Amino acid sequence: MNASDQPATALFDRRAWRAHRERAARGGAVDFLHAEIAERLLDRLDLIEREFPTVLDLGARDGKLTQALAERRGMQRIVAAEPAIGFLADMPTPRIAADPELVPFRDGSFDLIASVLALHWVADLPGALVQLRRALKPDGLLLAAMLGGQTLVELRTVLFETELAEEGGVSPRISPAIELRDAAALLQRGAFALPVADSETITVTYPDMLALMRDLRGMGETNALAARRRGGLRRGTLARAAALYAERFGDTEGRIPATFEILFLCGWAPHESQPQPLKRGSAKHRLADALKPVR
Repeated sequence: MNASDQPATALFDRRAWRAHRERAARGGAVDFLHAEIAERLLDRLDLIEREFPTVLDLGARDGKLTQALAERRGMQRIVAAEPAIGFLADMPTPRIAADPELVPFRDGSFDLIASVLALHWVADLPGALVQLRRALKPDGLLLAAMLGGQTLVELRTVLFETELAEEGGVSPRISPAIELRDAAALLQRGAFALPVADSETITVTYPDMLALMRDLRGMGETNALAARRRGGLRRGTLARAAALYAERFGDTEGRIPATFEILFLCGWAPHESQPQPLKRGSAKHRLADALKPVR
C-alpha cells in the first residue's frame, strides 16, 4: 500500500510504522525499554499458577520475550509475530510477519497471548482486542503492555509550544494513547472476562532532547501518524525545543527526564469455570441492611 492509498480517516501510516521497525532492526535496536517492560510483564505472569502450552508473542521484535517465555515450565510451542522482517530473521521459533491490526490466526489457537509495546500502534484497539480474544482458547489469557497517555508528556509539551511559536502552527508529532481509566473498559468491550488494567511509570534521563530522540528512533517508536507533516522539524525549532526542554524539565545535573507510562492489560477468554456474577435478584441480603449503622 502506498502512502497515497491510506484511507482518509487512517490514524497511522502502516507502511511508515513498519519501515521504522525495519530501520531499528537494521541498526541494532535500542531495546532497554522493551526489555524492562517485558520483565515486568513476566512478573505478572509468574503470579498465575497454571501452564500455557501454546503461546503467541505479538510484536516480538528481536525475540527476547519469546526466549524468556520458552524457558518457563509448560510452554510447548511459541509463535513469534512481528511486522518487521529484519527482527524475524534470526528467530529459531515458529514465526510469522504480521501486523497486530490484523491477527492472522484461527479462533482458539492459543492458551496465552503476550504482547509488549505493540498495541499502542493499533488504530482500532477495540477491534484488535476482539480478534485476540477469538484467537485464544476458552480460558486463555491475554497479557499485554502498551504505552499510555502520559508517555513523553515533556516532549509533547515542548514540541507543541515551540512549533506554535516558531512556525505559527502545530503538526501531530506524538501518537495519541489511551488512558488507564479506559483500558479495562476496552477489555470488557472486547468480551474478555475478569479484565484488569494497571499502570506503571518509567522515567529515563538523558543528557539532552536530541539523545532522547535518537533513542526513540532506535526503538522504532518515532512518528508514524498518517496526518504527520513530512520532513523533520526546522533546525531553529529543534534548537529552541531542546533549550525549552532543559529549562523547564532539566534537573540540577543538567539531565532531562522522559516519562513512559506503561499500561498492563490482563483479560481471559470466557469459560464456564470462571467466577460468574450472581443472577439479578438472587442475592439473599439487601445492601440497605449491610449499610445500617451498628448499634
